[in-house]
Amino acid sequence: MIKVSRHLAEAAAAHRTLISFEIVQPKRGGSFTDLKEIIGRLAAYDPPFIDVTSHAAEELFEDTPGGLQRRIVRKRPGTEGIAMLIQDSFGIDAVPHVLAAGFTPAETEDFLFDLDYFGIGNVLAVRGQPRRTGRSGTGSGRGRYALDLVRQIGNMNRGTYVEDVLFPTRTDFCVGVAGYPERHPEAPNRETDIRCLKEKIEAGAEYIVTQMFFDTDAFCRFEETCRSAGIEVPIVPGLKVIHDRRQLETLPGRFSITIPYELSSRIEEAGSPEEVRRIGVEWATAQTETLIARGVPAIHFFVMWKSDPVEDVLSRVLTDAPILPADAVVQ
Repeated sequence: MIKVSRHLAEAAAAHRTLISFEIVQPKRGGSFTDLKEIIGRLAAYDPPFIDVTSHAAEELFEDTPGGLQRRIVRKRPGTEGIAMLIQDSFGIDAVPHVLAAGFTPAETEDFLFDLDYFGIGNVLAVRGQPRRTGRSGTGSGRGRYALDLVRQIGNMNRGTYVEDVLFPTRTDFCVGVAGYPERHPEAPNRETDIRCLKEKIEAGAEYIVTQMFFDTDAFCRFEETCRSAGIEVPIVPGLKVIHDRRQLETLPGRFSITIPYELSSRIEEAGSPEEVRRIGVEWATAQTETLIARGVPAIHFFVMWKSDPVEDVLSRVLTDAPILPADAVVQ
């Protein structure tokens, strides 16, 4: 296991840009074969690390003959298992996301102990969405923020724990955090957002991965603002390839981002799904080339469960990109 901070430092020293990916857990009951196939396809591009998202469980309350019963439903289980698969079967460093909201400090500590036990030493600390509940109430972990999580992981790295530990030891996690080129949706202004980000760095975060963006100038301004504020850790831009017209509505609504008019108008005028995908690939290709020319240490692609559009971009950008058949399964 190599720390993400080391990967990024070595890339910067060599004046090269790494390519990393992010996938989402399969829905409950999903196919392991499909999961292994998509990781295999991404592994062919020799990424130094792959992120795996996490999701808090839903807390439901149901009326039963015995009274109101509480039931916890996890719709996307398996973050630890996927991270182990990435590292053990593919030899790629895994970066599981650790959520602040939706989990108590004790639950977080248990999760981190499991990761440490299995040799997973990189994590991305994010707030996430509070655990959804079927009735009004505080919910588990509600009110916790990514800063709280970074501080907790830092305490564990120093040997301080929430609960008693039978054989005290120190963990050694490399912690990344999220950044928002267009401002966090809950921040009242850019200055407050940057101040909060700096607090996470001062608490021990070693690098930043940004939310997706489609305006490269917005990232450049964000990076410059961070540097002016004294944030010196590596900043990794996050990109998403639009491949479906519906994403013009779903992406801004879900991630609180904007899509430039030049891009949205071209997609709206496209005459076929194939043309929509071509436009999205061309836009992301231009972004990738601009960011590489800027000298970013890595570019992080949000793949989720569809790797084809990202592969199209990389085939245009990388001179040594592998050529994979559509049904390839890389072992």
